[in-house]
Amino acid sequence: MAILEYDLIIIGSGPAGMSAAIVARQYDLTVLILDEQPVVGGQIFRNIEHLENQRENDFRKLGPDYRLASKLVEQFKNCGADYLNGNSVWHIEKEMIVRTITTVTDKGNKSSLAFKAKRILIAVGAMERPIPLPGWTLPGVMACSSIDVLFKSSGLLPKGEVVLAGNGPLLLLIANRLLDAGVKVSALLDTKPKKAIFKALPYLPAALRTPGYLVKGAGMILKLRTSKVRIYSGIEDIKAEGEKNLNQVSFKTNGQWRTTKTDLLLLHQGLVPNIQLSRLLGCAHQWYDTQRYWEPILDEWGNSTVKGIAVAGDCGRVSGSKISELSGQIAAFEAAKALRIISKSERDTFAKASCLELKKQNSPRPFLDQYFAPQKNWIVPKDNDTVVCRCEEVTVRDIRDSVRLGVKSPDRIKAMTRFGMGFCQGRMCGLTASEIIADELNSSPADVGYQRVRSPTKPVTLGQLVDSD
Repeated sequence: MAILEYDLIIIGSGPAGMSAAIVARQYDLTVLILDEQPVVGGQIFRNIEHLENQRENDFRKLGPDYRLASKLVEQFKNCGADYLNGNSVWHIEKEMIVRTITTVTDKGNKSSLAFKAKRILIAVGAMERPIPLPGWTLPGVMACSSIDVLFKSSGLLPKGEVVLAGNGPLLLLIANRLLDAGVKVSALLDTKPKKAIFKALPYLPAALRTPGYLVKGAGMILKLRTSKVRIYSGIEDIKAEGEKNLNQVSFKTNGQWRTTKTDLLLLHQGLVPNIQLSRLLGCAHQWYDTQRYWEPILDEWGNSTVKGIAVAGDCGRVSGSKISELSGQIAAFEAAKALRIISKSERDTFAKASCLELKKQNSPRPFLDQYFAPQKNWIVPKDNDTVVCRCEEVTVRDIRDSVRLGVKSPDRIKAMTRFGMGFCQGRMCGLTASEIIADELNSSPADVGYQRVRSPTKPVTLGQLVDSD
C-alpha cells in the first residue's frame, strides 16, 4: 500500500497547528494535520466545537479567548488541509515517515497508518509539571489541568470543597473558572516566594508595553479575594493526608503547620514543553533555568537543528495561545520558503506583521516567567519515600540510592529503577528524575541531561505493529 506524501505534516491541532495549516494552504501546500484528540483545539481549547454547538452556557463561561478561538477553528476547517483526528504519533523515521495509531477504528479500517512528509511541524503544546509530595497518589489529589479537561470534555465538576496549591497563571485561571461554575473553592495555597515580585520587577517596564496579560492576571487575583477564597502565601511545605482517600491538607507557612479539610486537592507548578517528539528526532535542546525545563533550540522561524523539522507553540517555549498562533503562522511562511514556493524576500515581507506582533506579545513573558518561576524545593521532593514514577512506583530514595552507587546518567538509573518505563513513557517523571539526580550531585539538570526518548512514544500493541504500513 502506497504511503501518502504531503508537503507539510503538522502534529497537533491547537492554536499553533491550526494557524500554520491556514497559512500553508494559502500557498497551496498539501497539508496533513494529525491529532490524538477527537476534535481540534488542542489542550488549551479542548472540545471547542462541541462546547460551542452543544453546551453554549459552558462555552460562554470559558471567556472571550474561546470565542476568538472559534473563529480560528472555522478558518482551519475551510482552509483545505487534510485533518486526521484520534491518531497518536508513536514514531517518526529519518526518512520523514510519520507513523500513527488509533484505538477507535471502524470495522475494516487500519488502526496503524503511515504518511511521508517533505517537512514536519511539531505543535503538540505543553504538559503540566507534576508536584510529587507526600500523599499525592491518594484518590482526591489531581493535577490542576485535569479538572479543566473534565469540565471541557464532559461538563463534569467537583463536589464538596476544593483546595488549589502551587504557582502559575493556570492555577489562577482554573480557580476562577471553578468559581464561575459554582464550585466551592475553600483555599488557595500559593507556593510562590513572597519576594518573587522583586526578581520580576526589572522586567516590568517591558511587560507594560503589552499590559493585557497583567490586567487579566490582576483581575483573576481580585476575583479570588472578593469571593472570600482563603489565600495563603509563602507556603513552605504541603502534605495530602487521608487513609484511603484524601480528607485534609496540611501546609506550612511562616514556620507553622496548619490543616484544612477538603474533598479535592488540585496541584500545579507551571507548564513545561512536550519535547518527546523533538527528542525522538534528535533535535538539540537547551535548559531554560528560569522555568526549569528543557526546550528545543530554534531559530527565529521555528527551525530546529534537524533539517526539515520545525517546532511551533508551547512545545518550543511555554507562552500561551496567542504566541502559539503567531509562531505557527511564522513556521508556515518558513515552510513555504523552504519548499521553494516563495522566495526568502517574499517570506520576510509576508511574515513581517506576524513577526512584529509576536515580538509585542512576547514582551511580558520575561516578567511573567520570573514572577511565576518554579522553586526547586517544590520540584525536588523533600521526603525520600515520596513516589516519583507512579507507573513503576519508583521513589525519591530509589533514585538517590542509585546516584550514591556511582550511577549518574538518567538512562542508566532508568535501567536500574525502571522510572520512565511505564505507560506514560517518562512524561510524568522524567523531568523530576533529572532534578533529583542533579540535586544529589549538587549540579544542574543542564549537566545531568534527560532520559533518551525512544519509539514507541505512545503504547502500541503487537497487532498494531503487524498492521502498520
